Amino acid sequence: MIHPEKDFDKLDPKRFIIIKGARVNNLKNLSVAIPRNKLVVVTGLSGSGKSSLAFDTLFAEGQRMYVESLSSYARQFLGRMEKPEVDYIRGVAPAIAIEQKVNTRNPRSTVGTSTEIYDYLRLLFARVGKTFSPVSGNEVTKHSVTDVVEFVASHEEGTRMTVLAPFIIHEGRTLEQELNILMSKGYTRLSLDGEPVFIEDLLADLGQMKDPERYRVLIDRLSVTHDSDDFAFRTADSVQTAFFEGAGICEVEVLGGERREFSDKFELDGLKFEEPSVNLFTFNNPYGACKTCEGFGSVIGIDADLVIPNKSKSVYDGAIAPWQGATMGKWGKALINNSSEFGFPVHRPYCDLTEDQKELIWTGNKYFKGLNAFFKHLESKKHKIQYRVMLSRYRGRTSCPDCHGTRLRKDAGFVKINGKSIIDLVLMPVSTVGAFFRDLKLSDHDYKIAKRLLKEVVNRLEYLERVGLGYLTLNRLTSTLSGGEYQRIKLATSLGSALVGSMYILDEPSIGLHPRDTERLVGVLKTLRDLGNTVIVVEHEEEVMLSADQIIDIGPDAGAHGGELMFQGTLDELRKADNTYTARYLNGTDSISIPEKRRPWKYALEVRGARENNLKNIDVKFPLNTLTVVTGVSGSGKSTLVKKLLYPGIGKILEQVSAETGKMEGVFGDVDKVTHVEFVDQNPIGKSSRSNPVTYVKAYDSIRALFAAQTMAKQRGYKPAHFSFNVEGGRCEVCEGEGTVTVEMQFMADLHLTCESCKGKRFKQEVLDVKYKGKDISEVLELTVEEAIEFFSESKAVRNKLKPLMDVGLGYICLGQSANSLSGGEAQRVKLAFFLGKGQNARNKDHVLFIFDEPTTGLHFHDIRKLLDSINALVNHGSSAVIIEHNPEVVKSADWIIDLGPEGGDEGGYLNFEGTPEEMVKLEDNYTARFLKGKV
Repeated sequence: MIHPEKDFDKLDPKRFIIIKGARVNNLKNLSVAIPRNKLVVVTGLSGSGKSSLAFDTLFAEGQRMYVESLSSYARQFLGRMEKPEVDYIRGVAPAIAIEQKVNTRNPRSTVGTSTEIYDYLRLLFARVGKTFSPVSGNEVTKHSVTDVVEFVASHEEGTRMTVLAPFIIHEGRTLEQELNILMSKGYTRLSLDGEPVFIEDLLADLGQMKDPERYRVLIDRLSVTHDSDDFAFRTADSVQTAFFEGAGICEVEVLGGERREFSDKFELDGLKFEEPSVNLFTFNNPYGACKTCEGFGSVIGIDADLVIPNKSKSVYDGAIAPWQGATMGKWGKALINNSSEFGFPVHRPYCDLTEDQKELIWTGNKYFKGLNAFFKHLESKKHKIQYRVMLSRYRGRTSCPDCHGTRLRKDAGFVKINGKSIIDLVLMPVSTVGAFFRDLKLSDHDYKIAKRLLKEVVNRLEYLERVGLGYLTLNRLTSTLSGGEYQRIKLATSLGSALVGSMYILDEPSIGLHPRDTERLVGVLKTLRDLGNTVIVVEHEEEVMLSADQIIDIGPDAGAHGGELMFQGTLDELRKADNTYTARYLNGTDSISIPEKRRPWKYALEVRGARENNLKNIDVKFPLNTLTVVTGVSGSGKSTLVKKLLYPGIGKILEQVSAETGKMEGVFGDVDKVTHVEFVDQNPIGKSSRSNPVTYVKAYDSIRALFAAQTMAKQRGYKPAHFSFNVEGGRCEVCEGEGTVTVEMQFMADLHLTCESCKGKRFKQEVLDVKYKGKDISEVLELTVEEAIEFFSESKAVRNKLKPLMDVGLGYICLGQSANSLSGGEAQRVKLAFFLGKGQNARNKDHVLFIFDEPTTGLHFHDIRKLLDSINALVNHGSSAVIIEHNPEVVKSADWIIDLGPEGGDEGGYLNFEGTPEEMVKLEDNYTARFLKGKV
């Protein structure tokens, strides 16, 4: 179905998006026609050019065309858009890119705010929320002037009544002064038990007013007259006056009948309440934010996990970190020496102490001063730097003691809809909130107000559930989400907006999803397409390919060896092809083999009492000297277990990590067998144009030292720093080592011109005169990793640093290639290569625990095989690897599987299974086992 170039001009841009001659990054004059309003998957090896085609070419042109359509005045406030290097692109629709990156670190951004659900909830509670007193539980109400007028009008024609206000003696006034003031205002009578009393008579004999609080000010006497505007106006005016004179209280007495009290104060049970308003529920506004944490949900305080990092130690063995050394040790000695006086077990591990005993360490008693007094002492000595340093060592972000992390002022929780406050709702999983609103029953009056708001809330909650995020809470910080979760939130938000005629470009939306949840995602993508949009997905997941209307395969290899259109057609046609890696893995010609035997293990780390987020107080063993995979459906608790408990837990014991630790008893087992812990996450290696692979893996240091050792360099007195483009000395100072000079063009995209001084080589000519084996430093940076390993064959130091890049399948990238030109998969593998080099070069006695967070992100089947070889190399060198992963190819290759579930959110957090893949496939009611059965 590849259209020959000669046919391109005949294609209808209303039916196809036509790209002619794309040359962005490694694309080799690629031409392709993508059908509109279809689900199209772009696949291929990592680094083959998928992202270059989808994002750097197609999306970039869509964005540029939109920006160019604006006025020159508006364009100056927007980012300048480069025109992609391409002959032409036709048929482009408005483009929306949904990438993997969590591009917000805003501490106020939550799932609720980023999906706009929270904005609708604020409005909903402000309009139809009812305030309830925390004392009696009764609803707090207030009366308006209209309420009183309607009460008066409800009586029969001619009914006589009086409007009264409580007689109040204001502070600083006497009874006589108060009565005189009332007379000066024009009032002549008070009322006592329904009988009028003249103020003049009271002034003549003040002694007769024994109980002033029984008196009322007579504001007006009325005779009910229906169908009279004058009567309604007069009543309203009198009521308004009564509210003013009575400090918010107005009484209406029917002559010979009932007396009814009205209040325009929002009070009950002696408490004054704030009336519901949008700002009351806004934690980004000073009015609604918790006063203690200012709407952040956490405060800087003493972190108990930093104070007692190793909970398996006893107080006697030094569990309390700050009470070590000669000076501070006296605080601990006071506890140890006097422990027998109050029966404190100083030899018992901290984790085995009772809650009262743990609390005693902080509060102290008459025999010793506790940790609270200790830190108060440090605070009093803050004028000395050593005390400030010590305090900072034990400070961390702790949950706000007032709002308990909910960010809102306390009285916002008094406003409820059907018994639930906005605080209750944002702390519930999305699936539970969705069920609450679907079953919500409101009065006819409230429903009319809330109808439109409820529709928006329910729609957005349903889309979050459909993309597999029903386990998240609306209060969850956006910055704590994985790349895949953030991407799916943006996808759900886009669905909620219900745009049509657009071009959605998604970057691996299946990352972080268990195969079970991928099925739901595909349904969402089809919905997006059926609305009338073109959906282009960069993806490797077979489940997504199965549902695609068309597949585009870029290859044949990566980097300089890729960038060509290898295939375009349906999945069945691709399986019959044999010219691409994708086809060969799909039809079984190539495969990732199962290990011949699983590694046995003797030692293990154990996380005990894990109860952070949704974990159900579980104990989990992580074998050492093995490849362990932690899996389970999305939201089952994998990331919490590994990233919030295992990693910071062992890291604090080794004194290498200061991150906050989640709720658990601690990390136990063979802790002494681990010497280092390394965490390999999905964050890019750097966004600066100066950051590149050769500097990240520390190979550039050896290369610069090699050049500085050359005879000419020694003669000229050049140091290794002269061969760096980041510091002054040898770099070109015109472009400051960038190789290009940026020219600002005001209303047009900035021009990046090759530096005229160094001709793009980044260095001064005299530095380029120094050559190693006939190449200068600039030419060396242009070598690929593959070429460089051969070029530096005589330098073991350089070769050893570069070899891990080759091992993880990055032999095609250039040494000096800018980090921001690397794809997501490439960036992560550069990071992996760095740790590989570290692990392989480590001393034999070092045992490194490597933790990988979904390392198959952005990887093709062929790349996964190389990745597994690299990780197995780490384990074979005496280290251990723990991988959070869903990919069946990685799961089947594990020595040990830890499966959490059975579902996500509240229904997850249980330990489903621990064992080998062979044991797992025997399980019947297990989602992971179901998808693994065809692999093992």
